Amino acid sequence: MSTPHNRANPGDFAKTVLMPGDPLRAKFIAETFLENPRLVTDVRGMLGYTGTYQGHPVSVMGSGMGMPSIGIYSYELYSQYGVENIIRVGSAGSYTEKAKIFDVVLATGAYSESNYAVTQSGDTDDIQKPSEELNNALRASAKKQGIPLIEGTIHSSDVFYREDSGARPTYWEVLRDEKGCLAVEMESFA
Repeated sequence: MSTPHNRANPGDFAKTVLMPGDPLRAKFIAETFLENPRLVTDVRGMLGYTGTYQGHPVSVMGSGMGMPSIGIYSYELYSQYGVENIIRVGSAGSYTEKAKIFDVVLATGAYSESNYAVTQSGDTDDIQKPSEELNNALRASAKKQGIPLIEGTIHSSDVFYREDSGARPTYWEVLRDEKGCLAVEMESFA
């Protein structure tokens, strides 16, 4: 059964979906890392693929930018397609010298000043936590492959460009120092 944002049929998605923001990154991941990837959706140019990785079914689908966009796609994947795990993969801007370009950050929480969670589900927490079970699996996989992880809270922002008021410390420094945010992106809080 398709949705307004997804033309896939029941069973087209694996239980685990990797979600980069950029649909072309989803295509790259599918074509580079999956065996026998097949396009399962392309509505509104948001590409979704399913294939196998080391014999395990895996899907990858773009989410678009921001919490409203990933919120739509993730909600439909969970509620209409039986997906059990969504792993957001993508880039983030570092707030700290501890996280350098190409480092891998594992989010142990996502802080946001957004009202997304309140509007979507009535949740008033300003930090959303990922599945500890899924994070433990990601830790184990990274360790097995020798990939160092930088772990901590990230900031999910509603805006990409923020005007600098000239205040010191900057808004980003306050988020780093008071909320412990390591990096900024726009989706994980959803």
